[in-house]
Amino acid sequence: MSEIIAFVASVLLAYLLGAIPMGYVMAKIFKGIDIHKVGSGNVGATNVLRTVGKIPALITLLFDISKGAIVVTLVGGYAYRYLGMIDQDFYRCLLGLIAICGHIWPVFLKFKGGKGVATAMGVMAVISPLTLLISLGVWIAVFSFTSYVSVASLAFGVTLPIAAVILGQSFYIIIFTITLCILNSYKHLANIKRLSKGEESKTHIFKKTVV
Repeated sequence: MSEIIAFVASVLLAYLLGAIPMGYVMAKIFKGIDIHKVGSGNVGATNVLRTVGKIPALITLLFDISKGAIVVTLVGGYAYRYLGMIDQDFYRCLLGLIAICGHIWPVFLKFKGGKGVATAMGVMAVISPLTLLISLGVWIAVFSFTSYVSVASLAFGVTLPIAAVILGQSFYIIIFTITLCILNSYKHLANIKRLSKGEESKTHIFKKTVV
């Protein structure tokens, strides 16, 4: 296999795996609905939780995390054997970013996907697990205090590059986390507007009601 073929094939596969819309599938299977037309219209686990249920949301969350990790480990690991001239951190960050973009802009749903937070967690779990643990700790703390998934996710995105710098991660990983922070903030612009108006919905995982 030539380097060009291996590179192009891995990029395409990373995108297609990232683009698998499990939230959309869960909504169809469990309630026969188009998740784009209910709740926030997002295909991520949070909207699945609010509109479909806890079990479908958990399946969606675990799948979205897993596809990010699979892209970096299996796809990246196999193809990298044919790409000796590319820095490994750069290559894994590139595939991870493509998978996240696939989740956000999936070809299967006319490029209307989720926000990519869970898929980013899966990628970070492989390329910099300690950075993820710190950022995830911030996510849990903010969500526990506010009950806003959007606020917790924004805090998660901001923490990623800060933690990466503090931990002395490679240049490519730091650039990757900065890119994730910018992309995450962009995808949450609508949430930020609702927060400023006091219209953002809270999420209560252990309660039946969502306010």
